[in-house]
Amino acid sequence: MSTVRASRKIERAGVNALRALLEEHEHIVQEIDGGNDHGEDMIVNFTRDGKRTPYWIAIQVKSGKKYKRVNGYAIPVEDHFEDWRQSRIPILGVVYDMKKRELFWVNLTEQLKSAAESPGWVQVANTCPLNSETIEHFYAEVATYAGDAKMRIRAATEEEALSEAVRARQGLDPAIAPNPLFEGLADIALRYEERLKVIRRNLVAALPMMILIFLMLWAWPYQIRFVEGSSGMPAWLWVSNIYLFMFIMSLVMFFELRVGRFPIETGKWLWLIAGNFFWLPVMDSDGDHGWWGTFWITAGVVVPSLGLKLLFVTFIRFAMDRVRKRRGLEMG
Repeated sequence: MSTVRASRKIERAGVNALRALLEEHEHIVQEIDGGNDHGEDMIVNFTRDGKRTPYWIAIQVKSGKKYKRVNGYAIPVEDHFEDWRQSRIPILGVVYDMKKRELFWVNLTEQLKSAAESPGWVQVANTCPLNSETIEHFYAEVATYAGDAKMRIRAATEEEALSEAVRARQGLDPAIAPNPLFEGLADIALRYEERLKVIRRNLVAALPMMILIFLMLWAWPYQIRFVEGSSGMPAWLWVSNIYLFMFIMSLVMFFELRVGRFPIETGKWLWLIAGNFFWLPVMDSDGDHGWWGTFWITAGVVVPSLGLKLLFVTFIRFAMDRVRKRRGLEMG
């Protein structure tokens, strides 16, 4: 029968202690199979308030007396120098003091970044304990480092993120390697991701209004000439009356779209009215003193007057229905 190495118990003591601590604080731990161990024992995804963060780390765990030094501990670099310093996620080193039953940590990637060649060992200070009292500071320091160094893993599922993290720990992965031209902009976009989503929704909701305003500005001189050629009434007053009505309709659509309602009928009437009154002066820019001009001048007075009343009555009724439903839910 095969024998179990005596050192295995010592090696597992550190891994087990670290895993228990991290999982106690709800961080996600994925141990790396021994056959795939290239200098790390586990990959960890930090969580906050029960949700995964984009911060992943890989950890090399060492246990036993041979890693003890006079003023702390040390982790051998061996042939991992390039892998650890070029990793796209932070590689941390953790030493488990079995006598004290305490963990101590160091950021291997940060320590080796500035080294021109392998130092052989990386010092682990005994002033950097990792326990229940210091784990929040540990998370904050490592997450800040990962954020500043743009070491983030974003994926739709935990499996995809883990796969990216496994590749990233071995150095620059073409799939996630940074493009220096856009990396800074992407970092800003990720920092304000929720706010940008709101702005995008508002821009989409405001699209009908922006199109309408553009058409109004373009058609204004044609409208003025048409009214001056068809009627003796003040041209600016007639045009402003129609424009105000259409603008209020577009404003109603904007606020409806913002909350996820689609005012289809309002939209149909808006574009029908806009289409007629924008098309008319272009086709007959000098106006018409006959029945044709009189008809459209009259329509330009009547339609906004009746339309505004109908618009307000309709949407006030809709709002009353929503208020009743809210009150009913609150009472229920």
